[in-house]
Amino acid sequence: MHTNNLLDGGGWVTDGGLETDLLFNHGVDLPEFASFPLVQDDQGSALLRSYYEEYAAIATAAEAGLLVETPTWRANPDWGSILGYDANRLDKANRAAVALARGVAEASEATRTRVSGNVGPRGDGYIAAGADADEAADYHSVQVRSFAAEGVDLVHAMTMSEPAEAMGVVRAARAASLPVAISFTVETDGRLPDGTTLSDAINTLEATDPADWYGINCAHPTHVLAGLDGEAWQQRLRFFRPNASTMSHEELDNMEVLDSGDLALLVDATKSLREQTPEVAVLGGCCGTDSRHVAALWGVPR
Repeated sequence: MHTNNLLDGGGWVTDGGLETDLLFNHGVDLPEFASFPLVQDDQGSALLRSYYEEYAAIATAAEAGLLVETPTWRANPDWGSILGYDANRLDKANRAAVALARGVAEASEATRTRVSGNVGPRGDGYIAAGADADEAADYHSVQVRSFAAEGVDLVHAMTMSEPAEAMGVVRAARAASLPVAISFTVETDGRLPDGTTLSDAINTLEATDPADWYGINCAHPTHVLAGLDGEAWQQRLRFFRPNASTMSHEELDNMEVLDSGDLALLVDATKSLREQTPEVAVLGGCCGTDSRHVAALWGVPR
């Protein structure tokens, strides 16, 4: 396992479920569930800054660091093409997203800040379509190079559904000389969408393409608890961004009304998970969560 002290020094607040918050709480239309196009106009950029500022305030209140993740989960070539972005326009959007995130970090009152380039899966985050690691490295290098050119502190791949694509992201980050975090998602049984256990997924990467940090996102903590086995790999988990809802991925994919979950259950189950994964330091949210959920996870009154 590679080690990197970039995220040492205590806990780090990061944001919640950006896309579901914008869609359901702000009424913003997000074609293909993509938030990155918002960076390219004044109104969209202002909305994103306002969104991130809520988490900056939580970090300040919690006396924690602030990790600002770029709104670029869908800003890769395939999804960009669907949305009408050619390579040049997509590069500009990724760079603008980094600049926006850096502006939020610099304006915050948090004592420690970092900017993370957010990489999403090539396909649907809930479906394990299979991938070749070398092909994935070539594919994700496009976005990672944009991040590197704009000076992100690290790359964070989220909602990884199987090990091979995650390996590719690590290779792309290494080629760009950037630290990298890999967050897998799990189904209600605690396994990745392709059936791999969390243990096997992380140990697979450790054997060939170790990330600097690992995490889990887009799953309720009760689902993640089902995948814990008490073995050493759990000590490598550094990031946790849970869903608010206990619904399955399939149910969430088909929802028309936001399920913001049971807040007390989310907090209690996250506490139980963190007792078994004591190295988790970067804490935010994913689908269905907003600043209210993240504040509760950090024990910050709202």
